[in-house]
Amino acid sequence: MKPNFTVEYCPLEALVSRAKKEVWCLMLICTRKVGVSNLKGSFLWMYHLPLSILGRSEIMRGVYVGSIALNIFFVTNYLFVGYESKQLSWSQRAAAEAEAVASVSCSGHGRAYLDGLIVKGKPVCECNTCYEGPDCSQFLPDCAANADGGDPLFLEPFWMQHAESSAVLVAGWYRMSYVFADQTSISQVLQNHILKVHSIARNAITKGKYIVFGVGSTQLLSAAVFALSLNLSSPARVVAASPYYPVYKTQTDFFETVHFEFQGDALAMKNSSDSAGNVIEFVTSPNNPDGHLRKAVLPFANAIYDRAYYWPHFTAIPAPADEDIMIFTISKLTGHAGSRFGWALVKDKEVYLNMLEYLQLAEMGVSRDTQLRALQLLKVVLEGDGREIFHFAYEKMRDRWENIFQTVSLSKRFTIQEISPQYCNFFEKIRDPSPAYVWLKCERKEDTNCNAVLGAANIKGRSGNLFNSEDRYVRLSLLKSDDDFNLLLYRLKELVNKEDGTETT
Repeated sequence: MKPNFTVEYCPLEALVSRAKKEVWCLMLICTRKVGVSNLKGSFLWMYHLPLSILGRSEIMRGVYVGSIALNIFFVTNYLFVGYESKQLSWSQRAAAEAEAVASVSCSGHGRAYLDGLIVKGKPVCECNTCYEGPDCSQFLPDCAANADGGDPLFLEPFWMQHAESSAVLVAGWYRMSYVFADQTSISQVLQNHILKVHSIARNAITKGKYIVFGVGSTQLLSAAVFALSLNLSSPARVVAASPYYPVYKTQTDFFETVHFEFQGDALAMKNSSDSAGNVIEFVTSPNNPDGHLRKAVLPFANAIYDRAYYWPHFTAIPAPADEDIMIFTISKLTGHAGSRFGWALVKDKEVYLNMLEYLQLAEMGVSRDTQLRALQLLKVVLEGDGREIFHFAYEKMRDRWENIFQTVSLSKRFTIQEISPQYCNFFEKIRDPSPAYVWLKCERKEDTNCNAVLGAANIKGRSGNLFNSEDRYVRLSLLKSDDDFNLLLYRLKELVNKEDGTETT
């Protein structure tokens, strides 16, 4: 424990008589314990040295100034250390447990977690795909590269670099009420941070918009359909242009009511004479699975813009988005898909209130713990000039895309989507592509099931038919961990190298 300090002064007479001899007799620092009040008294005593004494020598002026500085140092040091030690009381155990689990070595191919399994008193490593063993050090050479799913684990290294600033410790009595002090279920501080992030990313106009929190973007999509389909004379028809995110159909079908139903491809409705009536169109921009920026196909439809990937690390930002309903998620901004937090920017007040009603009945608002974690993450995002995470993520996604592009460009059997370099409002220059997914096509006539072709090469993707497209297409995720991506790239290279019947290295 750091000792408490006291200050003992030379007698005033000695200080005066020795001044001419340039004796720096100011104070003697001892380790005898005293109270803070003693220190404050010492400071005030020295501060009130007679000015007549100070005028006798330049040395005395220096002594006076130095004494004030030293006293301030010792007082503030004492007070700060005492305050810091008092802060770490009930939180010490939780902090120690978190540090202990984080220090478990999983060979760089897995992680141990506070809520993970405990075996023989020790946390168990949860290994990345294709690794096993107590410390995840054993690679499984015959394991398939898993490029299915959208877990954004590519951002894990960023958060490990910011472990201290992104950590959250939640007290047992934290936010036990259903509501915040203003009787809402939305953290105003978190809302302000979200608006700041949009301002820095330059990806959305927030002025004149209401904000709604949801349990991920998935719930907000459903809430928006609910809000737009109320008080209509006939059921709303819900559509999306192919290829589209499968959840639009599965979720709409699951929650289908007398107010709405899913009716498939927006492009088919555009070319049909039966285009009258109430229509809701999902627009994903950039699109999942192909990464293209999109606009609504049907000018008469109420559009719900899914902007999950409209961040500088996945796409160029040609201009801030300014649609009536825009939905974002922390999953693709910071990578924290498991936290289940998203928000919608809504222009129309009635739609906003209807969405709030849906969310209040479904969840009574987003978990306060989730909002706290989201707030802490966004604080890190906004550190400095607020651009670090976007640069980090963009460079990683760009490099992954370039590696895949170079590999597939050597193939006559496979092609991938074309995405041209484009001017970005965030980077203020033309940037190269960095999409979240590869939309791969099998070009051979006989390869009607492309996912089966890749499966034979030990690659798992997501079939095109799930996106209302042909099975000649497969979506491959570039979002996952470094282990996942490296294995995917290796397997693809193997597959391309075997096209002419001879394998090269």
